[in-house]
Amino acid sequence: MITLTERAASKVKEIAEAENLNGQGLRLRVIGGGCSGFSYDLYFEEKATDMDETFESLGINLYVDPLSAQYLEGTEIDYVETLAGSGFKFSNPNVKGTCGCGSSFSV
Repeated sequence: MITLTERAASKVKEIAEAENLNGQGLRLRVIGGGCSGFSYDLYFEEKATDMDETFESLGINLYVDPLSAQYLEGTEIDYVETLAGSGFKFSNPNVKGTCGCGSSFSV
C-alpha cells in the first residue's frame, strides 16, 4: 500500500486545480538513475493501464506499474516546505541508502 499524507494530498489537489488536471490520477514510478541507482518519478495521468496496481489515498488515485510497485510497497508521500526548498518527500521502508543530496536511493 502506498499512502499520501494530508499535506501531500492537499498539494496534489492544488496543483491539479491550477493545471486543469482535475480527475486525473497520480503516476508513481521508480526509474533507474542518480548516483545511488534509483529515483522517483511523479506526474499526473488520465487513467491507469491494465497492468497497473491502483491505490486511493485521501481522494487521490495512485497508479503504479508492477516493477515500481515492488520498490514502493509501504511508502508514504509527504509534502514539505523548508528554507532549502519544497517538494514531495518519500518515506520508503525499502530504501537501504540514499545519495548525499537525497535525490536518488538504493534498495
